[in-house]
Amino acid sequence: MIRLVLADDQALIRAGFRMFVDLEPDIEVVGEACTGREAIDVARAERADVVLMDLRMPQMDGLEATRRIAQDAALAAVRVLVLTTFEDDDNVLLALRAGASGFLGKHVEPAELVTAIRVVADGDALLSPAATKGLIRHLLDQPAASALPAAPELGGLTNREREVLALVSQGMSNEQIAERLYLSPLTVKSHLARTMSKLGARDRAQLVVIAYQTGLVRA
Repeated sequence: MIRLVLADDQALIRAGFRMFVDLEPDIEVVGEACTGREAIDVARAERADVVLMDLRMPQMDGLEATRRIAQDAALAAVRVLVLTTFEDDDNVLLALRAGASGFLGKHVEPAELVTAIRVVADGDALLSPAATKGLIRHLLDQPAASALPAAPELGGLTNREREVLALVSQGMSNEQIAERLYLSPLTVKSHLARTMSKLGARDRAQLVVIAYQTGLVRA
């Protein structure tokens, strides 16, 4: 059972998400929060698997809440799925660097949201070629990108790990990468695990940002 926390300062939006998430047999809404600080507290108290996090909330915004969740060893298993009103919001890239596992626009269809929650809960990231690649291409051209923490060097990666990282950054799934490189999906997963360990990345979302920042993949 996926334990979900809904974090949004608008009660109506939380109620709407809860209405169709509650219909899923494998997802349980275990708490709600209207501020970033509450989101952290509820995630800890309810042993959440996923926090559906709005970026703009009072007291503490979703960006800072995401960063604190990612840095808290006691919350290491919690995944953050960011919600944003505008999918080209400059804060989305910052959220990915802060530790979010992906993002969605608030206009998302119910089925898409449910799928995204499951993907993130499985330790993957919501990275579609159309949305994430386009967003990162846009954001890395903005002055805000220069304020991001320096990306780690790629020198410690093997050639195969660099290949896999580049394909992940194109939005490919493990199965698609396996087909492209004539590998098994399990081998691809192993390469990704080693790459994340070497680069200090929590998930695929951060790998994509690192690939763009280091120039391995260019907009």
